[in-house]
Amino acid sequence: MLFNSLQFAIFFPVVTGAFFLLPQRWRVHWLLLASCIFYMAFIPAYILILFVTILIDYVAGIYLERVDVRYRKPLLWMSIVSTCTVLFIFKYFGFFTGSFIGAAGMFGWRLPEPAISIILPIGLSFHTFQSLSYVIEVYHGKQKAERNFIVYATYVMFFPQLVAGPIERPQNLLHQFREWHEFNYENVTEGLKRMAWGFFKKLVVADRLALYVNDVYASPRGCNGLQLTTATIFFAYQIYCDFSGYSDIAIGAARVLGFRLMENFKTPYYALSISEFWRRWHISLSTWFKDYLYVPLGGNRVGKTRHIVNLLITFGVSGLWHGANWTFVIWGVLNGVYLISGFLTKGWRDRIFNAVGLREDTSLRKAIMLGSTFTLTCVAWIVFRARNVNDAAYVFSHLASDWNFQKLATEQFHMRQFPVAVGSIIVLELAQWVSRSVSIPSVIGRMPITARWAVYASFVMFVLMLGVYKQTQFIYFQF
Repeated sequence: MLFNSLQFAIFFPVVTGAFFLLPQRWRVHWLLLASCIFYMAFIPAYILILFVTILIDYVAGIYLERVDVRYRKPLLWMSIVSTCTVLFIFKYFGFFTGSFIGAAGMFGWRLPEPAISIILPIGLSFHTFQSLSYVIEVYHGKQKAERNFIVYATYVMFFPQLVAGPIERPQNLLHQFREWHEFNYENVTEGLKRMAWGFFKKLVVADRLALYVNDVYASPRGCNGLQLTTATIFFAYQIYCDFSGYSDIAIGAARVLGFRLMENFKTPYYALSISEFWRRWHISLSTWFKDYLYVPLGGNRVGKTRHIVNLLITFGVSGLWHGANWTFVIWGVLNGVYLISGFLTKGWRDRIFNAVGLREDTSLRKAIMLGSTFTLTCVAWIVFRARNVNDAAYVFSHLASDWNFQKLATEQFHMRQFPVAVGSIIVLELAQWVSRSVSIPSVIGRMPITARWAVYASFVMFVLMLGVYKQTQFIYFQF
């Protein structure tokens, strides 16, 4: 079920109303049922796959507390391998077999194509990683094993963040399903405001920019350099508003019900370095890879060469997590190269800046760092968005060619749409800039009731008038 659908507009109020009317002991059962309905709105049969991973890690968590210490690590690995096998079959089987067949063809070996075609269950990577984090935390003794299957299943399947995160840790979310959540007017209003902001990002910004981006990246060879550059910048905002918009709606919906989810984005395009960007972008996944892959590999507590290898492995795997395509792997490795280059060249970059009188606290130096970080990020987004490596190479090689302003529009995106698209980005940036020093919802909340509701009504009308209503799927659903 899409957040930006009529079904959800009916589903969410019904679920919320029933949740607060039910006795405490039945509320978690209701949330589990609602989450099943939410997920089954996509492909009903695939809920069985989700329950397989839930059952594996539920049983593993209990036995990790029971078995002798000698068997705990083998049991942990059995759980991880079993869960990841489900992910591999549905997400990566076709990718690896296709890559093997392609590599064999380079040596003149002709192998038959696999006869099966598997549709990827929506959000499989997200709930797999959330389930794995539970088992790992139980193994390290940081989380008690959950004996109540209904509570554990609801933790993995909680509908606001089921298909695209945030990827929650058990210490933050699991205990909340046992707590009493009273109807709280402040939670409801704050949650609805957060959801409204998420819908603005998705419907007004992301889905409108998608019209242009999809046109250009569907056939990049028919576009000039200006269109390719514009589409790349638009995609940077599209994917940010699409994914952070989903997170805002998820966090807001959970808040209405009285649950608190972790923040997943902190204005990443205000980052002054690639390392800072990754501390602000998709925080739940970045910290997951840091805690469960990068640190166990040795992190930065090893020699320089090993540190470089650890970064490349972590970002390479992160890229593969995003999709079964070599473009995602290259995108991940490229970001790893960015980070490696950043810490290897920091010394001489600081010396150059200091030599020309640009200290770290100067506005010009910050502007240069912000601009260069955004540019590098956009370069990486080209690989991420391109259909294949050849398309990405073409876009790279033609960005600076034929900047014809008379041919800026595309088939779906006419010139009259540019003011709306650019204006929505400006509204987004202004709101984010102001939010750095003041909470806009709090300011609105202190207004007289007439003025406050006038602002709410104006914002809703703004979204209704300028939004794109094609029930476009969120980008990260495919991951």
